[in-house]
Amino acid sequence: MIAVDLEGATERVRVARAYRAQGVVVRAIGLAVESEGPPCAIGEECLVLDADGNLLSRAQIVGFHDRRVFSMPLDRLHGIAVGSRVVALGRRPTIGVGEQLMGRVLDADARPLDGRPLAPADTFYDVEVPAPAALARERIREPFVTGVRSIDAMLTLGRGQRVGIFAGSGVGKSTLLGMIARHAKADVAVIALVGERGREVRDFLEEELTDEGLAHSVVFVATSDEPPMRRIRAAHAATAAAEWFRNRGRHVVLLMDSITRVAMAQREVGLSLGEPPSTKGYPPAVFSMLPRLLERAGSLRDGGSITGLYTVYVEGDDLNDPVADAARSLLDGHIVLSREMADSGLYPAVDVLGSVSRLMPNVASADHLSDARSLRARMAAFREAEDLVMLGAYREGTDANVDAALRARDVTRSFLAQERADGSTLDDTSAMLRAVIAAGHAEAGSIR
Repeated sequence: MIAVDLEGATERVRVARAYRAQGVVVRAIGLAVESEGPPCAIGEECLVLDADGNLLSRAQIVGFHDRRVFSMPLDRLHGIAVGSRVVALGRRPTIGVGEQLMGRVLDADARPLDGRPLAPADTFYDVEVPAPAALARERIREPFVTGVRSIDAMLTLGRGQRVGIFAGSGVGKSTLLGMIARHAKADVAVIALVGERGREVRDFLEEELTDEGLAHSVVFVATSDEPPMRRIRAAHAATAAAEWFRNRGRHVVLLMDSITRVAMAQREVGLSLGEPPSTKGYPPAVFSMLPRLLERAGSLRDGGSITGLYTVYVEGDDLNDPVADAARSLLDGHIVLSREMADSGLYPAVDVLGSVSRLMPNVASADHLSDARSLRARMAAFREAEDLVMLGAYREGTDANVDAALRARDVTRSFLAQERADGSTLDDTSAMLRAVIAAGHAEAGSIR
């Protein structure tokens, strides 16, 4: 039996029994529970009880066929048997929201994981709500300062933009998220750690985020061993909390690690319900869920904003993975982390040439844009000529951009590299970018 104390659950069960809103379990296959009844709607919460009325698991209605209802437990399946009762609660899932969430580490139901009591919620907010209407959004005109020089200088983001961070394993996604959470110019940071290894959660909180970052953050956690519905709910709960702060005029940065694990959890749910697998085993529901989740971020007219940064795991560093490809088409830009740069010790390992911010022309000044384009041109020219340079076959004067890149090679590397504890203002970043450009304009014959 699951030892879970749900506020008001007893009263809701009593009301549900009075209205006969209950069914009987007839089958459990994989992750799904099939029951005869109860009368309910997709998305509704329900409880699975044993014959004595003890709570076995919470669940959510995910489908039906004729009189058969399919629910997906949020807890373990252990103890659920033929004849167990499924009681519909008549409501969709909600979380308690309010200022009491600040500085806290929470599970997918917004209950504390950090061992401290949580003050009563100001109000309750639906976990899954529709994205704002297209014309209710504000145009993005203000820069969003991450504090990370390589991003702010070369891939300037806008407040309310949604961006993917694409990388394979061990390239520094979590470190980059921690830097942004600590240094970004935002009122609130909402962080969702979805599908993380349990060991890595504390490492992230204490080493990457630190107490300084946690003070203005809300962290939602659903580890890899939790049922898929809880991993999906953690992503939606974090987005819901970010929406609550945004609706009160706050500027929020939403950091989700990772959207790929959310898609994998949705794949488990879809396959358990018999959905046909398509590309790489992902059923169609995955590709309809992603836009519903990602479109919830953004800026509101006469309101606050949610700037969303979502990590995307690319298996084998393959950017054409189905989830990566779908996310790239939905987001307003992508930041690619390079394994080659990480192996050379350059962190954060942002591959500037492989990344793009679609809104940079809207939020960066003309001078900033000009400097960023000049540095990008140098880096692109140097990459093409790198083999010749390494062999000693390149001759000065062959290409002006390569010459400038060689003159400013050391200062460029120092500019792009950054310690995780060091944040940078936009003014400082712009000044350093101008210094890098100037370093490439030295006298001819000064290449070492």
